[in-house]
Amino acid sequence: MTETPHPLYDRHADTLNRALTAITERGYWSAYPESPSPRVYGETAAADGKAAFEAYLNADFPLDQPGDGETVATETSPFGLELNVRYPHAAADQLVGAATVALAGWRAAGPQVRVGVCLEILDRLHKHIFELANAVQFTSGQAFVMAFQAGGAHALDRALEAVAYAYAEMTRHPGTAGWEKAAGKGDPLRMTKTFHVVPRGVALVIGCNTFPTWNSYPGLFASLVTGNPVVVKPHPRAVLPLAITVRYAREVLAEAGFDPNLVLLAPEAPGEKLASTLALHPAVKIVDFTGSTEYGDWLEANARQAAVYTEKAGLNTVVIDSTDDFAGLCRNLGFTLTLYSGQMCTTSQNLLIPRNGIATDQGHKSFDEVAAGIAAAVGKLTADPARGVELTGAIVNDGVLERLDEVTKVGEPVLESRAVEHPSFPGAVVRTPTIVKLAADDTATYSREWFGPISFAIATDSTEHSLEILRSTVGEKGALTAAVYSTDEAVLDAAEAAAIDAGVHLSCNLTGGVFVNQSAAFSDFHGSGANPAANAALTDGAYVANRFRIVQSRRHV
Repeated sequence: MTETPHPLYDRHADTLNRALTAITERGYWSAYPESPSPRVYGETAAADGKAAFEAYLNADFPLDQPGDGETVATETSPFGLELNVRYPHAAADQLVGAATVALAGWRAAGPQVRVGVCLEILDRLHKHIFELANAVQFTSGQAFVMAFQAGGAHALDRALEAVAYAYAEMTRHPGTAGWEKAAGKGDPLRMTKTFHVVPRGVALVIGCNTFPTWNSYPGLFASLVTGNPVVVKPHPRAVLPLAITVRYAREVLAEAGFDPNLVLLAPEAPGEKLASTLALHPAVKIVDFTGSTEYGDWLEANARQAAVYTEKAGLNTVVIDSTDDFAGLCRNLGFTLTLYSGQMCTTSQNLLIPRNGIATDQGHKSFDEVAAGIAAAVGKLTADPARGVELTGAIVNDGVLERLDEVTKVGEPVLESRAVEHPSFPGAVVRTPTIVKLAADDTATYSREWFGPISFAIATDSTEHSLEILRSTVGEKGALTAAVYSTDEAVLDAAEAAAIDAGVHLSCNLTGGVFVNQSAAFSDFHGSGANPAANAALTDGAYVANRFRIVQSRRHV
């Protein structure tokens, strides 16, 4: 049985085909321009998007979905902006019940139709990218350009990547097949077999504060396109970006003739623990989560009725052995540590440097000189507040501030964190990165994650010792990224072997415009699922294939 073409599938077929090619070739491709330039998006796009964002503030969010008549407002902007957006509240059973009713028609639509509708949702979100970027900026603390790129264009790319992988997996098998088997002297046995893509059930996406769209879109769209209704449960401090997402998704679904309750927003009241209630609901069959190791482990252990996909914390590590571009090494790592004040799940924390120093193009550099060079690069990027805040953004929550205070009690500072006054937002909470020297035996300190602008320069016995530490810490606690600097091919090979053993993605000798804490959709995998930092990868076949099942029927011809 061949699916009837759908107008939305036809409209976006070229985008889908290019995405399908991209995930196979793994080269550079992006469907959504990352520059917020008026030359790309038009002269009024930025102002229109900002006005749309501001219209949400101090008001009831326009979302018509099942609820209990109450509203919740829980967001506090890291930039000190008054938000006070009030969202419609609903109980877990109301949300799951409405999603369950919506499932049958969406399942029956088939993969092509669902892909067409999902790509139309992405297109609609792209038309509102400045609106989204402002919402991401003022809830996450990201500077605007980063919010536009990571929260807008790159998040859409990651969503499209998930749709492409899902479509490839859903269409791996034919919709129908003829079957014929010889039966001796009689007529052969003939059957027609039909293979149905059947969704698992209601999906739950639990958003995070730092990257509310980038980390939520892959799971949201992987579940939706495979036929599962999705309940989107935002972080209480970053509701607006996902509320906007749900608003436009519901709009497209209704226009396409489907029940808009296929996508529902689940904002929670303070102390409600709605995420846990939803995650354990018997009808919830898929859970996507990004956040703390503690809660991710709890979901994996307790949401037994669901397929659970988690991205958690880790000990991102850099092994520094030698370099033929010391200035480039310092600039690159300095940018990595400064970007968004280190509040990225991919930012390097542990910098492993031989205590006897390293060989460089500038001659031998001692351990202290290497640490000081990286610190100087951070200092240069943050020296001018007006420029620095466009890299650091603002501090996302009080937990980061508490860790910054706690880290002053360990090790020896190479670079101390300082408060910066934001020139545009006097209420913003801004802190520059700190770098602290540790000994290799200070494992109690560096073998835990210090999320935020905190990193450690760790003196090791040798590069071999550094690789042993990478293997042991990442193997035990997990990491999303690792990096190595060396002019010795044997060391690079040994680092790659260590990274494979630890199941962590490795970057080698980054001294230019590519940074270890950034990954490109359609080419780089984010997370591997091969160490404790994540049990899945964004995005591969395993990430999407378990969100549906193939159910067959067969009839005699």
